[in-house]
Amino acid sequence: MNSYKQIEAAIHSASNILITAHKSADGDSVGSSLGLYHFIEKLGKKAIICHPDKAPDFLDFLDLSPITTMDSDADKVANAFIEADLIFCLDYNSTDRIGKEMQDLLEAATCPKIMIDHHLDPQDFASLMISEISASSTAELIVEFIERSGSGALLDEKIGTPLYLGILTDTGSFRFNSVKPRTHEILAKLLSAGVRHHLIHELLNDTNTASRLRLQGYAMSEKMEITHQSTVALIPLTKEELENYNYQKGDTDNLANLALSIKGMKVAIVLSERDGIIKMSFRSKGKENPVNALAANHFEGGGHANAAGGKSGNTMKETLEKIKELLPEYFPN
Repeated sequence: MNSYKQIEAAIHSASNILITAHKSADGDSVGSSLGLYHFIEKLGKKAIICHPDKAPDFLDFLDLSPITTMDSDADKVANAFIEADLIFCLDYNSTDRIGKEMQDLLEAATCPKIMIDHHLDPQDFASLMISEISASSTAELIVEFIERSGSGALLDEKIGTPLYLGILTDTGSFRFNSVKPRTHEILAKLLSAGVRHHLIHELLNDTNTASRLRLQGYAMSEKMEITHQSTVALIPLTKEELENYNYQKGDTDNLANLALSIKGMKVAIVLSERDGIIKMSFRSKGKENPVNALAANHFEGGGHANAAGGKSGNTMKETLEKIKELLPEYFPN
């Protein structure tokens, strides 16, 4: 029995299925969770989705009602872990990625765990692992699972819409080199299943608020520093600056891509002062400019070659100085 058939068999055998994803929800973690949830429903089974925190506002066009968050209903989440007889771990490969509270619950759970993920260096904590670092997204792997388990005929618009969204957002609208021919084959299957891709693009991209656009304009015109032979853009935003523009989760997500659109730019790093730390988003172009090693080795982070995250407990000034010192080492050309 292949791994995909094993997963489907585990779903049919379970009574209380729990779907989890990483902290700091994004399009892929939310999309893959909802897509799997609706697929499980179509198999005639019931599931619950528990995430550490709320999805960003730009995903509000989806039906997010199946998702319970740790930061809004900790008791319900704790009870879901206790009752679960099968736990899916989506879009993360290390238990510390779901926050301390949910990590404790996950590690205490004795039921089978199934990890489906596409990040490097998976931790060995799951009973069954689908770990494909060549995949564009976890949402792509969910479609792969549905197809290769023999249930492709069950794909429909309800299942496919969040999965399309997950692939769309994790590939930067299909611009990253993680997009392979297989990615487009999977997208074609979703379109054939009834997914209205043009509506997803409209609902995702045409939802700006005035404060978000003003924040982005301020960040690009007043805060962006271009350095390292005009190939690296640094965009630092302090807590006060974010508050001045009524910052909402997700408002800074596109800043790195905007900076990378500058001719000759190879790397963009956005630094946001939130929750007492400096949160960092690293983006780059090309295989020759990986950012995940810089994030992992110096900023308690990691991720993909061209898209990674990290954090710093130092001041903004100290963090910027450290980055600038490291740039020649990690990006010599």
